[in-house]
Amino acid sequence: MKGFARREFQLVLLRRMADYQPGLVEDAMRALDASRTEMREVNARWQRILRSRTFPRGQRRYEAVLGPPGAVEQRSIGDVTCEIAWWTGLSLWPGLRFEIMMAPDGSVAHEWLVRDDGVPVPRLDTVDDLVPWSCVVGDVAARFGTVAHQDGDAPSRWHATLATPDGTFAAHFVWGLLQTVDGV
Repeated sequence: MKGFARREFQLVLLRRMADYQPGLVEDAMRALDASRTEMREVNARWQRILRSRTFPRGQRRYEAVLGPPGAVEQRSIGDVTCEIAWWTGLSLWPGLRFEIMMAPDGSVAHEWLVRDDGVPVPRLDTVDDLVPWSCVVGDVAARFGTVAHQDGDAPSRWHATLATPDGTFAAHFVWGLLQTVDGV
């Protein structure tokens, strides 16, 4: 899509992350040679795309911006079979891919960053190892076992409560990427 590709898509993801990690977002914007004004304008354009009656929906919307997916696979979630599509090559987050889960009707049910196949999970021995942007929801669930997952206060946000020998903690994620960890 003219004027909107992977770079701009990353700016859209950064917009929500700025609520938690403004310093990391500033560094990322510099890496993309972008300004705060551009990030806001790109995000506004993305919001118009999401609300457009004529712009493609589902997987086709992401293909228009990110190109063809790296792969599409079937995944069973309870009694429902969903399609999962993903894209790699987001320069800000090497080793991660952007993944969408589509409901049987083709609508996007969930979207977030996940660790790419074959990329090692960072060392997560204790809660102190959970530093911003170091891991994704799946990494925390794999390392800390019983994790209670909750939807966040916006579609891009996710929370996970984990119990450790050191206490109970809430990990906050935006687009699946860890932003903060707070004691409960």
